Amino acid sequence: MSRRPRIVTLTLNPALDMSSEAETVRHTHKVRTSNEVMEPGGGGINVARVLSRLGDDVTALFLGGGATGGVLEELLDRGGVRHRMIPIADDTRLSFTVVERTTGKEYRFVPEGPEVSDAEQAQAFDAAVSQSCDYFVASGSLPRGVRKDFYVRLCTAVTDRGARFVLDTSGAPLAAALEAGGLFLVKPSKRELEGFIGRELSREELAEEAKRLVASGKAENVALTLGGEGAVLASSEGLIELPALPVKACSTVGAGDSFVAGMVHGFAVGRSAPEALRVGLAAGAAAVLSCGSELARPEDLERLVGQALSGEQVDDLRGGSDGA
Repeated sequence: MSRRPRIVTLTLNPALDMSSEAETVRHTHKVRTSNEVMEPGGGGINVARVLSRLGDDVTALFLGGGATGGVLEELLDRGGVRHRMIPIADDTRLSFTVVERTTGKEYRFVPEGPEVSDAEQAQAFDAAVSQSCDYFVASGSLPRGVRKDFYVRLCTAVTDRGARFVLDTSGAPLAAALEAGGLFLVKPSKRELEGFIGRELSREELAEEAKRLVASGKAENVALTLGGEGAVLASSEGLIELPALPVKACSTVGAGDSFVAGMVHGFAVGRSAPEALRVGLAAGAAAVLSCGSELARPEDLERLVGQALSGEQVDDLRGGSDGA
């Protein structure tokens, strides 16, 4: 029996994700909430949680500190996600999402997070490089104090050890990584790629820029997510554009992370680049069926991934507590 590919994720700025509902969100007044949920969050942690639900061999590395760091570990233990916390002196951040029932609008409050010392950064880097894996996923923002070239240096180190490096970030760290190259998969959004290029881009221009990044050797695969318009993937197999699956979103929290997890899962089990894109879109669609900060439920993942790969018509699904 062949060995399952091993996947490691890294989250330098994780969060405890709190979500709830309120009838109306108003300034000054107390806003009474209900249906409170607390989940472990942050890019790489979310990716690891989805990969775990897809049956992959995955370990989540993350920086964590204070009482909130301990709660984050406990929640990952409850979820059965293998993990390793690299301790820091500052507290792990806590983010908060409120869904307003009267309008369906979602309000997301995301703190900048802790400040990380040079010694803590070095410890995180060494812990990451020491991992033996087939795919290494670095996902999420950099906390205060971390140099913008952290992911560039990490990509070089882990690829030298034979792993494929996957990156999902934004701003200066994304720009530095795209300029340096060596990425197996990178997943910018429309806004993030426009930020890197320095201007607004049409759909055709976005596709051309993705192709250019592949042709120049910056990344083997560039998956450009376009929200409700689907996604574009540039790879050595050419350019493929696919629409989003027709699901009605309850919450978009974690959809991008789920998309990354789906694509990595697809590649890890031997799928082609176009097939991996289909798995990514299915995982992202499964995520939006769940409300608040809850990620894709295993039953939604299984159904939508199976339908996407088989070419079956995906029914118009609505989000909700029962997924129907």
